[in-house]
Amino acid sequence: MSAETVVIAYTPDEFGRAALEHGIVEARRRSARIVAVNATRGDALVDERYADDAAIDALDKTLAECGIEHVIRRPMAPDVSEAVLEVAEADGGTVIVVGLRKRSPVGKLVLGSVAQRVLLGAGVPVLAVKP
Repeated sequence: MSAETVVIAYTPDEFGRAALEHGIVEARRRSARIVAVNATRGDALVDERYADDAAIDALDKTLAECGIEHVIRRPMAPDVSEAVLEVAEADGGTVIVVGLRKRSPVGKLVLGSVAQRVLLGAGVPVLAVKP
C-alpha cells in the first residue's frame, strides 16, 4: 500500500469532476493511492450528489485506467462533511481534495457548506478546486 492517500470528495457533477481531475494529478505527484468518497445523508428520495451505480462504475473505470491504486467509499451519514472527514481519518488520508461551489452569502450563512466544514475540520491539508 502507498504511504500516502489522496481522499477525493466526489460528486457526479462538474465540481466532483474537478476534484477528481486534481486528485488524480495529486496522487500521481505523491505516488499515492486514492480513496474517492461519495456520501449522502440519505434523507431524500433523490440526492443528485450521490452517484448512481453507473456513475460509480465510470468512476472506478477512470481510476483503473489511470493505473492508480484506489477504493471508492459510499457512506450514508447525517453530515456529508463528517463522512468525508471520517473516511479520510480511517483510510489514512494525507490530503483531501474538494470541489468548490459558488454560493450566495445567505446560502453560506444558513446552510454552511460541505467544502467549508471539511476545510475547517480536516487534520490534513485540503486542496479546494473549482471547475
